[in-house]
Amino acid sequence: MKTLDKIPTGKIERTGSLLKAGAKVGANYLKYYGNKITKDEEQARKILNQDNASDIYDSLKELKGSALKVAQMLSMEKNMLPVEYVEKFSLSQFSVPPLSGALVKKTFRKYFGKNPEDLFDEFSSESVNAASIGQVHKAKKGSQNLAVKIQYPGVRESISSDLKMVKPIAMKMFNIKKEGSESYFQEVEDKLYEETNYHLELERSQQFSESCSHLPNILFPAYYPEYSCEKIITMDWMSGLHLSEFTRQLNAQQDLNKIGQTLWDFYMYQMHVLKKVHADPHPGNFLVSEDQQLLVIDFGCIKEIPDDFYIPYFELAKEENLKNPQIFREKLYALEILRHEDSHEEKEFFAQLFYELLELFTRPFNQETFDFSNEEFFREIADLGQRYSKISNIKGMNTNRGSRHFIYLNRTFFGLYHMMHDLKAQDVVINHYLNFIKP
Repeated sequence: MKTLDKIPTGKIERTGSLLKAGAKVGANYLKYYGNKITKDEEQARKILNQDNASDIYDSLKELKGSALKVAQMLSMEKNMLPVEYVEKFSLSQFSVPPLSGALVKKTFRKYFGKNPEDLFDEFSSESVNAASIGQVHKAKKGSQNLAVKIQYPGVRESISSDLKMVKPIAMKMFNIKKEGSESYFQEVEDKLYEETNYHLELERSQQFSESCSHLPNILFPAYYPEYSCEKIITMDWMSGLHLSEFTRQLNAQQDLNKIGQTLWDFYMYQMHVLKKVHADPHPGNFLVSEDQQLLVIDFGCIKEIPDDFYIPYFELAKEENLKNPQIFREKLYALEILRHEDSHEEKEFFAQLFYELLELFTRPFNQETFDFSNEEFFREIADLGQRYSKISNIKGMNTNRGSRHFIYLNRTFFGLYHMMHDLKAQDVVINHYLNFIKP
């Protein structure tokens, strides 16, 4: 893969890159109308989606930063986007063009006053992993193998302007109304600023590693503040397969169950005990070692869960509360899903919508064990999303629903469920995390 000697950092440069992609998308639609004459609708639509996904992704991967991060987030929306977009955008998790060696050295000289080769005994000039916000290099100090994560230049500085560029696309894609949407976009912007604060990430990584180190079958790297700064984090090198690579192999069911239970316990312990959660649950952030241990290698995106959201959110996960009309409505108001100024039609529509969503998504929480290999369960999720996306009367309603805290909690559960499904984990004990709460 070719390396990048420069990343556009100015607003005009970055906007121009997206405008070029927009022009290509326009040309793709002209090609689509021609294809409809010689091909059936399904074939023509598939070609259109493939071409558009490639052109948009090619533009975003050159920009990196927040624009590419949004593509990564969208790649997890498997039930909302066409499969062609999901497949292409998922590359942003761990496969994008890396920075050139010259730019990497420039970053080291700026923050450490020396080249990486002078700081470490060994340093690989080629990155081993490049994603949306940074890339990873392998290094060695004494006998210790290290992973050195380097943030791309200009990423933090372009967050606000990037989001302004992609905001209209996101609003159209998810039918978001302008009025009342500010808190949602502010939540995303705040989280992106946190993700580009490597001082904060280093602190959180150490905290999570310490808080969760007693959980069985899970390992975390040690971190090295003396080789870290606001644009660089150095940690232990962890050897293993990315979760997506692991699930593509032929694995014994007991190994899949073991990793699945470990992943589930890790998330439930965070949710219910720490009240803050690793909110970027995609396969690029997890490895599986040769002896089937789960390795967690990135804590850039952490969502803290306030009690005034946590309590009604998980009270609605209980079947008896879902089936109690009074309690159900109370919690919908508490979570800002229903509003007192809503019309009768809106109240009835969204109460029914969220009842169906919650009844489906909370099924695992109302069983002692759950089978995440159950294709029917995930087919129901996909069908529900498709069904509501085609309802015409939703277009005239205010669809901005729910507290801003839903954005990253829902993202977490979507990502977790899909990883559990990819693992085909069976007989997962839902409340197994209770065994690990410290007295």
